[in-house]
Amino acid sequence: MAEQTEIKKGNISERELSLLEQKDLTSRDRILRRCTVFLPLIFTLIHLFEHLFFPGIKNYKPSTVYAFLIGLLALFHAVRIILSYISFRAYEKIRFKSALYTVIAVLLTAYDVATLKTGVLALPYFPWIGRVLDAMVSDRSKLWECVYHSLKLMFTGYFGGVSIGLASGILAGWSKKIHYWIQPVTKVLGAIPTTTYMPIVMMLASSLFGGAAFLIGLGVWFPVTISAMTGVQNVQKHYYEAAETLGTNKLGILTRVVIPASMPGIFTGLTQGMSIACLTLVVAEMMGVEAGLGWYINWQKGWGDFTKMYGAIILICITFILVNSLLGLIRKRVLRWQDGGV
Repeated sequence: MAEQTEIKKGNISERELSLLEQKDLTSRDRILRRCTVFLPLIFTLIHLFEHLFFPGIKNYKPSTVYAFLIGLLALFHAVRIILSYISFRAYEKIRFKSALYTVIAVLLTAYDVATLKTGVLALPYFPWIGRVLDAMVSDRSKLWECVYHSLKLMFTGYFGGVSIGLASGILAGWSKKIHYWIQPVTKVLGAIPTTTYMPIVMMLASSLFGGAAFLIGLGVWFPVTISAMTGVQNVQKHYYEAAETLGTNKLGILTRVVIPASMPGIFTGLTQGMSIACLTLVVAEMMGVEAGLGWYINWQKGWGDFTKMYGAIILICITFILVNSLLGLIRKRVLRWQDGGV
């Protein structure tokens, strides 16, 4: 039966596919599967009601910003429910994510109750999320300035490390002579965490920004070099033979055959390098740089303002998620040929 269904999928409509997928389900199973789509919205509305109307600790004041964001989240889930009735494929994707979104809503409610409503997790170490968001809004000008400095520092070091790493990795994979000199360097520097060099670099650097950018670039250089070198070395020999048969010179083979074939491995190194860049950025800013989100966290912790400190941590998480998502979109675009795209 499963094999017949698989064969038919290419020649039937989405509605017919939906009927085939649910043919063997009982009415009770279908109802339960449909109900799971509503769970994120239900628990999000419960959390919103709890935040606005349940009595809290002394000086309790619901956060308008937080309530607005939870309302937007509820609206998002409501739109997803509507889409689940329009498209079967959308319904399957939404149902798959429903458990995750439900657990998130439950955790938000539990944390709100433990901090704002009961005080089990007390201030100043455990501020409720609404209080953190209000602090972020009140200090938004300083936070935006720190985001700008952090991104400027991170991308300066990241692109510097990527440029040198790609050049050294591709050339080391292409030429045995260059590989002879590059490989020992990677073995020595790769085994030592980049932050180990921080005291030396900060002492020798002409500026704190330049020293921090150098540390980030050094951390990025290693995974990019290794992934590019490995990617070039793993290119299959018949690619070279086919290119030589067509009369392609060595430079053409490198640029038109070897580098494109190595791109999956290279993007693995780029992703790892971004993770190292994010880690090194925060440590470098906490240790010496005079601006940025890491510096802001250290500054607020020194003053005992944990609410603003948590706000900066949330902003760091959002920033790094967006940067990695952008890198993922670029990877998907460049490597679309893997999925048969054009």
